[in-house]
Amino acid sequence: MRTSTWFHALLPPMLALAMCVARPAHVPTAAQAGSNEQTWYVSAVDRNGPVEGLGPEAFVVTENGARREVLRVSRADEPIDITVLIDNSTAAGDAMVYMRKAIPTFITALTPANRIALVGLADRPTILTRGTTDTKALVRQAEALYSLPSSGATLLDGIYEVSQGLLSRDASRAAIVAIATDGTEFTNRYSKDIVEALKRARASLHLVGIGRFEHSDSDTAIRERSFLLTAGPRESGGALYTMVAPGGLAQNLDKIARDLSSQYKVVYARPQTTIPPDKIEITSSKEDIKMRGTPARTKKGA
Repeated sequence: MRTSTWFHALLPPMLALAMCVARPAHVPTAAQAGSNEQTWYVSAVDRNGPVEGLGPEAFVVTENGARREVLRVSRADEPIDITVLIDNSTAAGDAMVYMRKAIPTFITALTPANRIALVGLADRPTILTRGTTDTKALVRQAEALYSLPSSGATLLDGIYEVSQGLLSRDASRAAIVAIATDGTEFTNRYSKDIVEALKRARASLHLVGIGRFEHSDSDTAIRERSFLLTAGPRESGGALYTMVAPGGLAQNLDKIARDLSSQYKVVYARPQTTIPPDKIEITSSKEDIKMRGTPARTKKGA
């Protein structure tokens, strides 16, 4: 309410001054400004691995280049729906002994807090163990892995089918961990369609590649797999680890397990709009920290 001049004239000088000073400019909060909250699960890593103890000031969120207000940051504790895609084709024969040791360790690190499913990729995506928190059942299956003779891999098909299946599940977080070799690939799918499927499912792809993965324009399946190796993890908020020989498999799966276990839950404000942003970026205000993230899949994650 506006105070008229004649009313000020009737007040003692000090009281009139106090009334003037006590009127701060109104600064609307995010909620008052007509914004809604968005939730992302974010990994923050440096050269030593996951970085813990970060506050809201360490996260920089932009939508189409416009910076958004970070409302709160906490340790992510929602269970993750994890699917491990295992290349058990002929080309993975020499890597099987490493898989039988490394995958059980990975399972033990993440269960029973999270649900894990195991899927083989030889010739066609095949469920080896349905999603469960039963560590013993998962380890038993992983220790019995073997490569299928005269078979090729179906990495792209596996990622696509798992992403489609995730659409009917309501976990707040989802991750696909794929272990692939550079042997024969059977698929008619394009990498861009796989990336779009990952985005629709709001699932991060963490890919461990064993071999050289040389690009080939003459072989459509090999070409699309080559594109997916970089685009899939980058566009979904996951990570890519490659090695020429399988000896580093356990170390790289350990990195993924630590990454998934150390994520932050970042909530920021988005102005009310009918058009969603084309590009969302979450970076760090600290130069030595890299961030990558995936949006929450359900309202439970908000």
